[in-house]
Amino acid sequence: MNFPLVQTVFDAFQATATPFWSNSAPTYAPNRYQTLPTPSLQRQGLRSSLLIMRILAPPLTQVELPIRILTHNIRYAATSLERNERPWHERLPLIVSELSYNTQFLTGSTPNNESIFPEPSAQTAAGAAFICLQEVLHGQLVDILAGLNDQDISKDSSSPSAGPIWAHIGIAREDGLEKGEYSPILYPVRVFSLLHFENIWLSSTPHEPSKGWDAGSPRILTVGVFEHRITRQRIMACCTHLDNQGGEARKQSVRLILETIERIRNQWITAICAPDGKLEDRSGEMGVFLAGDFNSLPEQEAYLEMAHSDLMCDLREHVESKNRRYGEDITFTGFNRDQDPEDQGRIDFIWLGPKETVVGRGGLYEVGVSNPALARPGLWWEVRGYAVLPNVFEEGIYSSDHRPVVGDVCLHGVV
Repeated sequence: MNFPLVQTVFDAFQATATPFWSNSAPTYAPNRYQTLPTPSLQRQGLRSSLLIMRILAPPLTQVELPIRILTHNIRYAATSLERNERPWHERLPLIVSELSYNTQFLTGSTPNNESIFPEPSAQTAAGAAFICLQEVLHGQLVDILAGLNDQDISKDSSSPSAGPIWAHIGIAREDGLEKGEYSPILYPVRVFSLLHFENIWLSSTPHEPSKGWDAGSPRILTVGVFEHRITRQRIMACCTHLDNQGGEARKQSVRLILETIERIRNQWITAICAPDGKLEDRSGEMGVFLAGDFNSLPEQEAYLEMAHSDLMCDLREHVESKNRRYGEDITFTGFNRDQDPEDQGRIDFIWLGPKETVVGRGGLYEVGVSNPALARPGLWWEVRGYAVLPNVFEEGIYSSDHRPVVGDVCLHGVV
């Protein structure tokens, strides 16, 4: 080990870094934003510290992290029911079993088994999952997390459980606390560390409860930055529910969502020191996904605004083979499919980004090395499958007026 070189770099770090205790804490409202302990250094100090770690660390290793993303508008617990709609206490077992069954073989999602896969290695981690939900009232969130955490759902509790298996991020849209609908993100606490989360309202005043443009209701975006505990790969997870009345609100909301994703990505840049000693600044070294109910068909404004952006792409469009797609195309059915054909359609989506890092299944074997995602040594998404799951069961019982949507991906990166 060349200790003089290390000492020289360390001296440079001391001269340029701003101690984290001297930085003022980020301004945020209670329960609205949260950054968990991550020292905030200025960029030059961060580069110096990373260079020290790179000198002392082994060479970078390519890793793979399989992830399942499940999104479902579960329908709020209505007191005035539509035809064929059942009360929440009847739909709850269908929702909990759907979520638990479709994540049960993934790391950290069952009470007794970490995973059915072999022990994770430095190259390939066992699969994990994120669950994104919409139209979730506070009591529904409490019920769902109790069920997923193998706890007594009938037990009277006013607070959602935070483990030992699943926890959530997100706040209610009416008051930023517990009033109104959530768009929460559920994550396995034994698999991912939460580094940062925040909520914004989709309006011209995003940091306070508000309606935007021609929206009929307040709408919200939930964002979390997570780090995989084994591979140390970082992922930005986003969940939203766009307005069902205002077309302008949907369009402007997408623009605000894209701006927010870019802002948070830039705040959580991963800098990597190359073997030649040069620091490579890679804002794209964190995978991003956005899931939710867009209330927009693929030919309408909100979908087109997102699809034409330089940042995100529709996961489904990277599953070219029908053998990799399961289920129906329609995601919103209503509660009376025969009488509501004009209102049905694909309005629930999973988006991946950065756009240039997304490829179809097979990577090199399917798309060739000319794909930008494979020409770079860093991060890229491999899309492995897509499904729209059923929402109608025996005796015509609907779990929701929406079908769940599932995307299977693998995040490739370096650590």
